[in-house]
Amino acid sequence: MTDTAVSSDADRALLTKAYLYGFPLVFNLAQVARYVETGVGAVPAAPWNSFGHARTLAGPDDTFVTINNDTLYSMAQIDLSVGPVRLRVPDTDGRYYVLQFVSAWTDNFAYVGHRATGTQAAEFLLVPPTWDDSAPSGTTVIHFPTTVASIVGRWAVGSDDDLPAVHALQDATTLTPLDAAARPIGLAEPDPAVPEDLVFLEQFRVWSQQFPPAARDRELQRSLAPAGTTAPTTPYLDLSATAHERLAAGLDAGRAALEHALTSGASPQVNGWKLTLHAFDYNLDFFEVGALDDNRFTITDPELRIVERAAAALVGLWGNHAYEAAYIMTYVDDQGEQLTGSRTYTLRLDPTPPVSGFWSLTMYSMPDFYLVANLIDRYSVGDRTPGVVRDPDGALTITISHERPADPDANWLPSPAGDFRPILRMYEPDDAVLSRAWTAPAVVRSDH
Repeated sequence: MTDTAVSSDADRALLTKAYLYGFPLVFNLAQVARYVETGVGAVPAAPWNSFGHARTLAGPDDTFVTINNDTLYSMAQIDLSVGPVRLRVPDTDGRYYVLQFVSAWTDNFAYVGHRATGTQAAEFLLVPPTWDDSAPSGTTVIHFPTTVASIVGRWAVGSDDDLPAVHALQDATTLTPLDAAARPIGLAEPDPAVPEDLVFLEQFRVWSQQFPPAARDRELQRSLAPAGTTAPTTPYLDLSATAHERLAAGLDAGRAALEHALTSGASPQVNGWKLTLHAFDYNLDFFEVGALDDNRFTITDPELRIVERAAAALVGLWGNHAYEAAYIMTYVDDQGEQLTGSRTYTLRLDPTPPVSGFWSLTMYSMPDFYLVANLIDRYSVGDRTPGVVRDPDGALTITISHERPADPDANWLPSPAGDFRPILRMYEPDDAVLSRAWTAPAVVRSDH
Protein backbone atom coordinates (compact mmCIF):
# COMPACT_ATOMS: atom_id res chain seq x y z
CA MET A 1 0.00 0.00 0.00
CA THR A 2 3.03 2.22 -0.29
CA ASP A 3 2.58 2.12 -4.08
CA THR A 4 1.50 5.60 -5.14
CA ALA A 5 -0.27 4.07 -8.15
CA VAL A 6 -2.92 2.66 -5.79
CA SER A 7 -5.73 5.16 -5.52
CA SER A 8 -6.82 6.60 -2.20
CA ASP A 9 -10.33 5.24 -2.77
CA ALA A 10 -8.99 1.73 -3.36
CA ASP A 11 -6.85 1.99 -0.23
CA ARG A 12 -9.83 3.07 1.80
CA ALA A 13 -12.05 0.27 0.53
CA LEU A 14 -9.43 -2.39 1.21
CA LEU A 15 -8.65 -1.09 4.70
CA THR A 16 -12.35 -0.77 5.54
CA LYS A 17 -12.76 -4.44 4.62
CA ALA A 18 -9.67 -5.34 6.65
CA TYR A 19 -10.98 -3.44 9.65
CA LEU A 20 -14.44 -5.03 9.57
CA TYR A 21 -13.00 -8.50 9.01
CA GLY A 22 -10.25 -8.22 11.60
CA PHE A 23 -12.11 -6.27 14.30
CA PRO A 24 -13.71 -9.27 16.09
CA LEU A 25 -10.37 -11.08 16.34
CA VAL A 26 -8.44 -8.04 17.59
CA PHE A 27 -11.13 -6.75 19.97
CA ASN A 28 -11.80 -10.22 21.35
CA LEU A 29 -8.17 -11.15 22.00
CA ALA A 30 -7.57 -7.81 23.72
CA GLN A 31 -10.30 -8.81 26.19
CA VAL A 32 -8.85 -12.31 26.50
CA ALA A 33 -5.54 -10.71 27.52
CA ARG A 34 -7.34 -8.50 30.06
CA TYR A 35 -8.85 -11.52 31.79
CA VAL A 36 -5.52 -13.33 31.94
CA GLU A 37 -3.46 -10.33 33.03
CA THR A 38 -5.68 -8.08 35.15
CA GLY A 39 -9.21 -9.49 35.26
CA VAL A 40 -12.30 -7.39 34.61
CA GLY A 41 -14.33 -5.89 37.44
CA ALA A 42 -15.66 -8.61 39.72
CA VAL A 43 -13.92 -11.36 37.74
CA PRO A 44 -10.32 -11.66 38.96
CA ALA A 45 -7.42 -12.43 36.67
CA ALA A 46 -6.82 -16.13 36.12
CA PRO A 47 -3.95 -17.88 34.33
CA TRP A 48 -4.54 -19.72 31.10
CA ASN A 49 -6.64 -22.88 31.52
CA SER A 50 -8.17 -21.90 34.84
CA PHE A 51 -11.36 -20.16 35.94
CA GLY A 52 -11.72 -16.72 37.42
CA HIS A 53 -15.01 -16.49 39.30
CA ALA A 54 -17.05 -13.37 40.00
CA ARG A 55 -18.50 -13.65 43.50
CA THR A 56 -20.89 -10.72 43.13
CA LEU A 57 -23.22 -9.66 40.35
CA ALA A 58 -21.78 -7.22 37.83
CA GLY A 59 -21.95 -3.47 38.43
CA PRO A 60 -20.56 -0.20 37.01
CA ASP A 61 -16.98 -1.15 37.87
CA ASP A 62 -17.20 -4.03 35.38
CA THR A 63 -16.18 -2.11 32.29
CA PHE A 64 -16.99 -4.80 29.74
CA VAL A 65 -19.40 -4.10 26.91
CA THR A 66 -23.02 -5.10 27.61
CA ILE A 67 -22.17 -7.26 30.65
CA ASN A 68 -25.23 -8.80 32.29
CA ASN A 69 -26.51 -8.28 35.83
CA ASP A 70 -28.47 -11.54 35.96
CA THR A 71 -25.83 -14.15 36.60
CA LEU A 72 -22.47 -14.69 38.22
CA TYR A 73 -19.72 -15.01 35.65
CA SER A 74 -17.05 -17.69 35.56
CA MET A 75 -14.46 -16.89 32.91
CA ALA A 76 -11.67 -19.08 31.56
CA GLN A 77 -9.23 -18.35 28.77
CA ILE A 78 -8.14 -21.63 27.23
CA ASP A 79 -4.81 -22.21 25.47
CA LEU A 80 -4.62 -25.69 24.00
CA SER A 81 -1.00 -25.28 22.97
CA VAL A 82 -0.54 -27.42 26.12
CA GLY A 83 -2.63 -30.21 24.58
CA PRO A 84 -6.04 -31.45 25.78
CA VAL A 85 -7.65 -30.02 28.92
CA ARG A 86 -10.22 -31.85 31.05
CA LEU A 87 -13.34 -29.91 32.08
CA ARG A 88 -15.51 -31.18 34.95
CA VAL A 89 -18.89 -29.66 35.80
CA PRO A 90 -20.94 -30.42 38.93
CA ASP A 91 -24.59 -31.41 39.32
CA THR A 92 -26.50 -28.11 39.60
CA ASP A 93 -29.80 -29.82 40.51
CA GLY A 94 -31.78 -28.01 37.82
CA ARG A 95 -30.24 -24.57 38.31
CA TYR A 96 -29.76 -22.63 35.08
CA TYR A 97 -26.17 -22.26 33.98
CA VAL A 98 -24.33 -22.15 30.69
CA LEU A 99 -20.70 -22.51 29.68
CA GLN A 100 -20.39 -20.85 26.28
CA PHE A 101 -17.33 -21.62 24.14
CA VAL A 102 -16.09 -18.75 21.94
CA SER A 103 -13.23 -19.06 19.43
CA ALA A 104 -10.57 -16.44 18.82
CA TRP A 105 -12.69 -15.22 15.89
CA THR A 106 -15.76 -15.00 18.23
CA ASP A 107 -17.58 -18.05 16.85
CA ASN A 108 -19.85 -19.66 19.46
CA PHE A 109 -18.88 -23.27 18.76
CA ALA A 110 -20.11 -25.22 21.81
CA TYR A 111 -22.40 -24.99 24.84
CA VAL A 112 -22.48 -26.93 28.10
CA GLY A 113 -25.28 -26.38 30.60
CA HIS A 114 -28.98 -26.41 31.38
CA ARG A 115 -30.29 -26.30 27.80
CA ALA A 116 -27.46 -28.03 25.98
CA THR A 117 -26.31 -30.92 28.18
CA GLY A 118 -28.55 -30.88 31.25
CA THR A 119 -27.56 -30.13 34.81
CA GLN A 120 -26.05 -33.43 35.94
CA ALA A 121 -22.34 -33.79 36.68
CA ALA A 122 -20.29 -34.41 33.53
CA GLU A 123 -16.79 -34.51 32.09
CA PHE A 124 -15.53 -33.04 28.81
CA LEU A 125 -12.20 -33.15 27.01
CA LEU A 126 -11.20 -29.90 25.29
CA VAL A 127 -8.88 -30.63 22.37
CA PRO A 128 -6.93 -28.49 19.85
CA PRO A 129 -7.84 -28.34 16.13
CA THR A 130 -5.41 -31.05 15.00
CA TRP A 131 -6.14 -33.57 17.79
CA ASP A 132 -7.20 -37.01 16.51
CA ASP A 133 -6.75 -39.29 19.52
CA SER A 134 -9.45 -41.06 21.54
CA ALA A 135 -11.06 -39.91 24.79
CA PRO A 136 -11.84 -41.93 27.92
CA SER A 137 -15.25 -43.59 28.05
CA GLY A 138 -17.95 -41.29 29.38
CA THR A 139 -16.11 -38.15 28.31
CA THR A 140 -17.49 -35.81 25.64
CA VAL A 141 -14.86 -34.36 23.31
CA ILE A 142 -15.09 -30.69 22.32
CA HIS A 143 -12.89 -29.76 19.36
CA PHE A 144 -11.63 -26.16 19.40
CA PRO A 145 -11.40 -24.32 16.04
CA THR A 146 -8.56 -22.15 17.40
CA THR A 147 -5.98 -23.12 20.01
CA VAL A 148 -6.98 -20.10 22.10
CA ALA A 149 -10.66 -19.69 23.00
CA SER A 150 -12.83 -18.48 25.86
CA ILE A 151 -15.27 -20.23 28.17
CA VAL A 152 -17.91 -17.74 29.29
CA GLY A 153 -19.80 -19.20 32.24
CA ARG A 154 -23.03 -17.77 33.64
CA TRP A 155 -24.81 -19.01 36.77
CA ALA A 156 -28.36 -17.95 37.67
CA VAL A 157 -28.61 -16.26 41.07
CA GLY A 158 -31.95 -15.80 42.84
CA SER A 159 -30.82 -13.37 45.57
CA ASP A 160 -27.86 -12.58 47.79
CA ASP A 161 -28.88 -15.51 49.99
CA ASP A 162 -28.29 -17.73 46.94
CA LEU A 163 -24.68 -16.67 46.46
CA PRO A 164 -23.00 -19.32 48.68
CA ALA A 165 -24.67 -22.13 46.74
CA VAL A 166 -23.51 -20.67 43.45
CA HIS A 167 -20.00 -20.13 44.79
CA ALA A 168 -19.83 -23.84 45.64
CA LEU A 169 -20.87 -24.75 42.09
CA GLN A 170 -18.27 -22.40 40.65
CA ASP A 171 -15.54 -23.95 42.79
CA ALA A 172 -16.57 -27.45 41.68
CA THR A 173 -16.15 -26.51 37.99
CA THR A 174 -12.57 -27.38 37.15
CA LEU A 175 -10.06 -27.37 34.29
CA THR A 176 -7.08 -29.73 34.29
CA PRO A 177 -4.48 -29.97 31.48
CA LEU A 178 -3.61 -33.60 30.82
CA ASP A 179 0.05 -32.64 30.54
CA ALA A 180 0.70 -30.91 33.85
CA ALA A 181 4.21 -29.89 32.82
CA ALA A 182 3.24 -28.15 29.57
CA ARG A 183 3.34 -24.33 29.53
CA PRO A 184 0.86 -22.34 27.40
CA ILE A 185 2.21 -20.22 24.57
CA GLY A 186 -0.43 -17.51 24.98
CA LEU A 187 -0.90 -14.69 22.49
CA ALA A 188 1.84 -13.75 20.05
CA GLU A 189 3.35 -10.33 20.74
CA PRO A 190 2.77 -7.54 18.20
CA ASP A 191 5.84 -5.41 17.51
CA PRO A 192 5.79 -2.70 20.22
CA ALA A 193 7.52 -0.19 17.94
CA VAL A 194 4.55 0.09 15.56
CA PRO A 195 2.96 3.58 15.73
CA GLU A 196 -0.11 3.72 17.96
CA ASP A 197 -2.54 4.56 15.17
CA LEU A 198 -1.45 1.44 13.24
CA VAL A 199 -1.42 -0.99 16.18
CA PHE A 200 -4.74 -2.49 15.04
CA LEU A 201 -3.15 -3.64 11.78
CA GLU A 202 -0.15 -5.10 13.60
CA GLN A 203 -2.36 -7.00 16.05
CA PHE A 204 -4.49 -8.26 13.18
CA ARG A 205 -1.38 -9.33 11.25
CA VAL A 206 0.11 -11.28 14.16
CA TRP A 207 -3.06 -12.86 15.56
CA SER A 208 -4.69 -13.77 12.25
CA GLN A 209 -1.58 -15.76 11.39
CA GLN A 210 -1.41 -17.37 14.84
CA PHE A 211 -5.10 -18.37 14.70
CA PRO A 212 -6.09 -19.27 11.14
CA PRO A 213 -9.74 -18.57 10.30
CA ALA A 214 -12.36 -20.94 8.94
CA ALA A 215 -11.49 -22.30 5.49
CA ARG A 216 -14.20 -20.17 3.88
CA ASP A 217 -12.46 -16.97 5.08
CA ARG A 218 -8.91 -17.74 4.01
CA GLU A 219 -9.21 -16.31 0.50
CA LEU A 220 -10.62 -13.09 1.99
CA GLN A 221 -7.70 -12.95 4.39
CA ARG A 222 -5.22 -13.44 1.53
CA SER A 223 -6.91 -10.65 -0.45
CA LEU A 224 -5.95 -8.19 2.30
CA ALA A 225 -2.23 -8.67 1.61
CA PRO A 226 -1.81 -5.09 0.23
CA ALA A 227 -2.58 -3.85 3.75
CA GLY A 228 0.42 -5.77 5.06
CA THR A 229 -1.59 -8.15 7.23
CA THR A 230 -0.18 -11.32 5.66
CA ALA A 231 3.46 -10.24 5.94
CA PRO A 232 5.74 -12.51 8.04
CA THR A 233 7.28 -9.49 9.81
CA THR A 234 5.78 -6.10 10.50
CA PRO A 235 5.63 -3.74 7.51
CA TYR A 236 4.44 -0.79 9.63
CA LEU A 237 7.84 0.60 10.65
CA ASP A 238 9.75 3.33 8.82
CA LEU A 239 6.85 4.14 6.51
CA SER A 240 6.80 7.27 4.42
CA ALA A 241 4.49 9.98 5.69
CA THR A 242 2.17 9.37 2.75
CA ALA A 243 1.94 5.62 3.32
CA HIS A 244 1.37 6.09 7.05
CA GLU A 245 -1.36 8.64 6.40
CA ARG A 246 -3.15 6.37 3.93
CA LEU A 247 -3.14 3.44 6.34
CA ALA A 248 -4.41 5.57 9.22
CA ALA A 249 -7.10 7.17 7.06
CA GLY A 250 -8.24 3.76 5.86
CA LEU A 251 -8.59 2.50 9.43
CA ASP A 252 -10.59 5.60 10.31
CA ALA A 253 -12.92 4.78 7.42
CA GLY A 254 -13.26 1.25 8.75
CA ARG A 255 -14.20 2.52 12.20
CA ALA A 256 -16.78 4.83 10.67
CA ALA A 257 -18.24 1.95 8.65
CA LEU A 258 -18.58 -0.15 11.81
CA GLU A 259 -20.27 2.68 13.70
CA HIS A 260 -22.66 3.12 10.78
CA ALA A 261 -23.44 -0.60 10.81
CA LEU A 262 -24.63 -0.37 14.41
CA THR A 263 -27.50 1.95 13.49
CA SER A 264 -28.28 0.70 10.00
CA GLY A 265 -27.74 -3.04 10.34
CA ALA A 266 -29.85 -5.78 8.85
CA SER A 267 -31.69 -6.63 12.07
CA PRO A 268 -35.44 -6.00 11.75
CA GLN A 269 -37.06 -3.44 14.04
CA VAL A 270 -40.43 -3.70 15.74
CA ASN A 271 -41.75 -0.95 18.03
CA GLY A 272 -38.28 0.61 18.02
CA TRP A 273 -36.58 -2.60 19.19
CA LYS A 274 -33.76 -4.02 17.10
CA LEU A 275 -34.50 -7.73 16.99
CA THR A 276 -30.91 -8.91 17.13
CA LEU A 277 -32.02 -12.52 17.35
CA HIS A 278 -29.52 -13.43 14.64
CA ALA A 279 -26.61 -11.14 15.49
CA PHE A 280 -24.45 -14.12 16.51
CA ASP A 281 -25.33 -16.41 13.61
CA TYR A 282 -22.08 -15.85 11.72
CA ASN A 283 -20.57 -19.21 12.73
CA LEU A 284 -21.11 -21.46 9.71
CA ASP A 285 -18.35 -24.00 10.30
CA PHE A 286 -17.87 -25.22 13.87
CA PHE A 287 -20.63 -27.09 15.70
CA GLU A 288 -19.65 -29.01 18.79
CA VAL A 289 -21.86 -30.14 21.68
CA GLY A 290 -24.81 -27.80 22.29
CA ALA A 291 -24.21 -25.60 19.21
CA LEU A 292 -27.07 -25.95 16.70
CA ASP A 293 -26.25 -26.49 13.02
CA ASP A 294 -29.63 -25.10 12.00
CA ASN A 295 -30.53 -23.01 8.96
CA ARG A 296 -32.66 -20.76 11.18
CA PHE A 297 -29.46 -19.51 12.82
CA THR A 298 -27.30 -18.89 9.77
CA ILE A 299 -26.14 -15.70 8.03
CA THR A 300 -25.57 -16.87 4.46
CA ASP A 301 -24.72 -13.53 2.82
CA PRO A 302 -20.88 -13.45 3.00
CA GLU A 303 -20.63 -9.64 3.06
CA LEU A 304 -23.34 -9.26 5.70
CA ARG A 305 -21.80 -12.01 7.81
CA ILE A 306 -18.52 -10.10 8.18
CA VAL A 307 -20.26 -6.84 9.08
CA GLU A 308 -22.62 -8.51 11.56
CA ARG A 309 -19.74 -10.30 13.26
CA ALA A 310 -17.89 -7.01 13.74
CA ALA A 311 -20.97 -5.21 15.05
CA ALA A 312 -21.79 -8.04 17.45
CA ALA A 313 -18.26 -7.94 18.86
CA LEU A 314 -18.37 -4.18 19.43
CA VAL A 315 -21.71 -4.00 21.26
CA GLY A 316 -22.17 -7.53 22.60
CA LEU A 317 -18.88 -9.43 22.75
CA TRP A 318 -19.42 -13.03 23.87
CA GLY A 319 -23.17 -12.82 23.38
CA ASN A 320 -25.08 -16.08 23.02
CA HIS A 321 -27.03 -17.48 20.11
CA ALA A 322 -30.71 -16.63 20.45
CA TYR A 323 -31.66 -20.23 21.16
CA GLU A 324 -29.63 -19.96 24.39
CA ALA A 325 -30.38 -16.34 25.27
CA ALA A 326 -32.21 -13.88 23.03
CA TYR A 327 -31.21 -10.21 23.16
CA ILE A 328 -33.17 -7.29 21.77
CA MET A 329 -32.27 -3.64 22.24
CA THR A 330 -33.69 -0.20 21.61
CA TYR A 331 -32.25 3.26 21.27
CA VAL A 332 -35.52 5.13 20.69
CA ASP A 333 -38.89 5.88 22.27
CA ASP A 334 -42.40 5.62 20.80
CA GLN A 335 -41.78 8.94 19.01
CA GLY A 336 -38.69 7.55 17.31
CA GLU A 337 -36.37 9.82 19.32
CA GLN A 338 -33.17 8.81 21.16
CA LEU A 339 -33.73 7.62 24.74
CA THR A 340 -32.21 10.10 27.18
CA GLY A 341 -32.10 10.69 30.92
CA SER A 342 -33.76 14.09 30.61
CA ARG A 343 -37.09 12.31 30.00
CA THR A 344 -39.23 9.72 31.77
CA TYR A 345 -40.49 6.57 30.05
CA THR A 346 -42.56 3.48 30.73
CA LEU A 347 -42.40 -0.02 29.29
CA ARG A 348 -45.56 -2.08 29.84
CA LEU A 349 -45.04 -5.81 29.27
CA ASP A 350 -48.36 -7.57 28.70
CA PRO A 351 -47.67 -10.42 28.61
CA THR A 352 -44.15 -10.61 29.96
CA PRO A 353 -41.57 -12.39 27.77
CA PRO A 354 -42.29 -16.14 27.33
CA VAL A 355 -39.17 -18.04 28.44
CA SER A 356 -38.15 -21.37 29.90
CA GLY A 357 -35.37 -19.69 31.87
CA PHE A 358 -35.84 -16.06 32.97
CA TRP A 359 -35.81 -12.53 31.54
CA SER A 360 -34.52 -9.06 32.43
CA LEU A 361 -34.35 -5.49 31.14
CA THR A 362 -30.87 -4.01 31.73
CA MET A 363 -29.72 -0.40 31.40
CA TYR A 364 -26.54 0.61 29.54
CA SER A 365 -24.79 3.92 28.93
CA MET A 366 -23.89 5.21 25.50
CA PRO A 367 -21.54 5.05 23.73
CA ASP A 368 -19.68 2.66 26.07
CA PHE A 369 -22.53 0.20 26.73
CA TYR A 370 -21.56 -0.16 30.40
CA LEU A 371 -23.78 -0.56 33.47
CA VAL A 372 -24.68 2.79 35.05
CA ALA A 373 -24.13 3.79 38.69
CA ASN A 374 -27.35 4.94 40.37
CA LEU A 375 -28.95 5.76 43.72
CA ILE A 376 -30.43 2.32 44.40
CA ASP A 377 -27.74 0.10 42.83
CA ARG A 378 -30.29 -1.35 40.43
CA TYR A 379 -29.08 -2.17 36.94
CA SER A 380 -31.89 -4.39 35.69
CA VAL A 381 -35.54 -5.26 36.28
CA GLY A 382 -36.91 -8.70 35.52
CA ASP A 383 -39.02 -11.61 36.63
CA ARG A 384 -36.70 -12.28 39.58
CA THR A 385 -36.38 -8.69 40.83
CA PRO A 386 -37.47 -8.49 44.50
CA GLY A 387 -40.41 -6.17 45.17
CA VAL A 388 -41.70 -5.68 41.62
CA VAL A 389 -45.37 -4.75 41.57
CA ARG A 390 -47.72 -6.11 38.92
CA ASP A 391 -50.54 -4.11 37.38
CA PRO A 392 -54.09 -5.17 38.38
CA ASP A 393 -54.42 -7.09 35.10
CA GLY A 394 -51.16 -8.96 35.65
CA ALA A 395 -49.02 -6.92 33.27
CA LEU A 396 -45.70 -5.42 34.42
CA THR A 397 -44.96 -1.71 33.94
CA ILE A 398 -41.37 -0.52 34.31
CA THR A 399 -40.57 3.17 34.81
CA ILE A 400 -37.31 4.32 33.20
CA SER A 401 -35.87 7.67 34.32
CA HIS A 402 -32.79 9.34 35.72
CA GLU A 403 -34.68 10.97 38.60
CA ARG A 404 -36.37 8.78 41.22
CA PRO A 405 -40.14 8.47 40.56
CA ALA A 406 -42.54 9.74 43.22
CA ASP A 407 -44.48 6.46 43.14
CA PRO A 408 -42.68 3.89 45.33
CA ASP A 409 -44.29 1.08 43.31
CA ALA A 410 -43.02 2.36 39.98
CA ASN A 411 -40.67 -0.60 39.31
CA TRP A 412 -37.93 1.94 38.67
CA LEU A 413 -35.04 1.17 36.32
CA PRO A 414 -32.61 4.10 36.74
CA SER A 415 -31.11 5.58 33.60
CA PRO A 416 -28.00 7.73 33.16
CA ALA A 417 -28.34 11.48 32.76
CA GLY A 418 -27.40 11.24 29.09
CA ASP A 419 -28.33 8.92 26.25
CA PHE A 420 -28.88 5.26 26.98
CA ARG A 421 -29.77 1.89 25.46
CA PRO A 422 -31.62 -0.84 27.37
CA ILE A 423 -31.42 -4.53 26.44
CA LEU A 424 -34.13 -7.11 27.02
CA ARG A 425 -32.59 -10.54 27.68
CA MET A 426 -34.60 -13.74 27.47
CA TYR A 427 -32.85 -16.88 28.67
CA GLU A 428 -33.99 -20.06 26.91
CA PRO A 429 -36.68 -18.15 25.00
CA ASP A 430 -39.81 -19.91 23.83
CA ASP A 431 -40.42 -20.38 20.11
CA ALA A 432 -42.83 -17.41 20.27
CA VAL A 433 -39.81 -15.14 20.81
CA LEU A 434 -37.68 -16.74 18.08
CA SER A 435 -40.54 -16.67 15.55
CA ARG A 436 -41.46 -13.08 16.56
CA ALA A 437 -44.98 -14.13 17.52
CA TRP A 438 -44.18 -12.29 20.78
CA THR A 439 -42.61 -8.85 20.45
CA ALA A 440 -41.81 -6.16 22.98
CA PRO A 441 -43.93 -2.99 23.00
CA ALA A 442 -42.42 0.46 22.45
CA VAL A 443 -40.78 2.39 25.27
CA VAL A 444 -43.35 5.15 25.81
CA ARG A 445 -42.34 8.70 26.63
CA SER A 446 -44.55 9.68 29.55
CA ASP A 447 -43.72 13.39 29.81
CA HIS A 448 -44.29 14.61 26.24
